[in-house]
Amino acid sequence: MSALILAAALAAAPQHSMPGMAMPMACTPEHAAMGHCKMPAAKAKPKPRSPAKPKAASKRAAVPTRKPAAKSVAPAASAASSCTAEHAAMGHCTMPAPAPVAATPVCTPEHAAMGHCAMPATAAPNGGDPACPSEHAAMGHCTPAARNEVGNAPAPAAFPDLAASTFYGEEAMTTASKALRREHGGMAFNQVMLNLAEVAVRSGRDGYRWDGDAWFGGDVDRLVLKSEGEGRFGDRLDEAEVQALYSRAVGPYENVQLGVRQDLGAGARRTYASAGFEALAPYWFDVEATAFLSDKGELFGRAEAYVDQRLTNWWVLQPRVEVELSAQDVPALRLGSGVTRAEAGLRLRYEWKREVAPYVGVSWERRFGDTARFARADGEGTGGFAFVAGLRAWF
Repeated sequence: MSALILAAALAAAPQHSMPGMAMPMACTPEHAAMGHCKMPAAKAKPKPRSPAKPKAASKRAAVPTRKPAAKSVAPAASAASSCTAEHAAMGHCTMPAPAPVAATPVCTPEHAAMGHCAMPATAAPNGGDPACPSEHAAMGHCTPAARNEVGNAPAPAAFPDLAASTFYGEEAMTTASKALRREHGGMAFNQVMLNLAEVAVRSGRDGYRWDGDAWFGGDVDRLVLKSEGEGRFGDRLDEAEVQALYSRAVGPYENVQLGVRQDLGAGARRTYASAGFEALAPYWFDVEATAFLSDKGELFGRAEAYVDQRLTNWWVLQPRVEVELSAQDVPALRLGSGVTRAEAGLRLRYEWKREVAPYVGVSWERRFGDTARFARADGEGTGGFAFVAGLRAWF
């Protein structure tokens, strides 16, 4: 009975740790805070500079299911790995020394300036700085060195004539080059244009008329042949002339023409020196003006203009004006001084093909001054209206 009372008293008494007894490893900070057990004393941390291996957390016996030694990590390594730039700035830790960056061939001056890499040492041929960019050199901060990289090397010497001669040969490329120049702007062209080829129906004086030209040459220099004239059916050829001219382009739309003219009509024949110009005026007006100086010292002039007003893609209306002048009276040619003759016409053509276009229209003609007096003296009319029909063609 006394033994049972003693056992109950011992069980009710508080548990106290006896000196020299080892605390079990199952003691946690929560149990220690409630006084159920006592935490073992923590050992001093080794200095970061010591390369010695970290000591075991405790020499006491450990519970087989726990491995407290695995929780202990080398303080120096842990501090170095967890130390950030912000913590180092607040003095909480020390940043590890950065490892030196090895120079690589892809290191650029810009990356080297930011400390991301190191430029390899390069001997500057001219004593300059190989890492000196053009912007710094322009400000006088450094002197660039001569560089031989791709894109900075001097251009190779030009091949004589054409680069393609390297592959095809100089002779073959010379022939091809001449053909190219001839066929694209440098070649010779030619055209024959029949502006007027018509029949004029007047009161009792039906007649015919032609006006055309032909040229051969390039864009700048050309040989031009012109011819025009008129006559009456069943009668002699009243007027006819032929011109041979050298034409020179003096602008994108202007040509100067110099040459000779020969009369072939029934009247007095003359040979003239001819000088004039042709131009495409604003609003697509074709303008011509020519001065003639005869071998008798007589001076004449002629000016004409026309414009094509396209009504549709096939129908074209062409107003036309021509004026002739004389600087003196020439009775042998039945011409007076001043404006000798003027003609105005309106022709409507149908371009069923661009090269061939028939037309119809009206024409008004009038002689002036002494020229009209000579005509009346010869029993001819001084002018009037006429119905015209003809063909415009070129090839």
